Amino acid sequence: MNMPLSLEYVSVEFGGRSILEPINLSLAPKTIATLVGPNGSGKSTLLSTIAGVTPTATGRVQIDGYEVSNDPIEARKRLGFMVAQEKLPALLTPQQCLQLFSEARGLSGIPESTQQQARDLGLTRWMGTGLDRCSLGTRQKVAVLLALIGNPRLILLDEPMNGLDPVCAVALKQWLSDLRLTHGCSILMATHDLAVVSTLSDHVLVLLDGRLSIDWGPQRLAALRNDRDVDMETHIVRALSSENTDPEADP
Repeated sequence: MNMPLSLEYVSVEFGGRSILEPINLSLAPKTIATLVGPNGSGKSTLLSTIAGVTPTATGRVQIDGYEVSNDPIEARKRLGFMVAQEKLPALLTPQQCLQLFSEARGLSGIPESTQQQARDLGLTRWMGTGLDRCSLGTRQKVAVLLALIGNPRLILLDEPMNGLDPVCAVALKQWLSDLRLTHGCSILMATHDLAVVSTLSDHVLVLLDGRLSIDWGPQRLAALRNDRDVDMETHIVRALSSENTDPEADP
């Protein structure tokens, strides 16, 4: 079976300056991976590179076995990418955005699961309102829903909890767990929410200055969670301040 995501020696440069140092990474099926790091560490750049929005300087990205640079149509069929809320089409309504993205995925209409998610997020009253007149939180909810339409093999989320109230944040966590367990989706989520990292992840990635510093898979995470002396959030904070130059990964 193909891995939902595979990166081989992927690097990114802007204006001759290194933004992402060469990264090797793979995500197993049915995985929720969290991507953590300080502001400016390269998290959003990594997500946009995987999605094919930002070009690579070296290496290759594969989604479900399809190389993004050589077979972008097939790769993107298997990808749900959270568009930054400020880049959503301002003149469209949430209803129109969801319909457009559903059609792009080959669906005849907005799936019932997406409609239920919209109801859970309290979007019903705003579905006919232009996005240019919607709040930041409402646009954030639309951006998240667009990434989940059709239960894609790989879902990329950039700070999805931002702007969500506690009830909506809990609902989103439940959806992500259901997408993994019921539909076999894998999720890579950039987040600053250490509680999400601690409780939801089966794979943790730490980026520091464009370098993949930590790569903790299920075995490593299980050992850290069983540490009675240090809680999981403290382990993560220590990793964020680490000067380690080699990724720590499961054998």
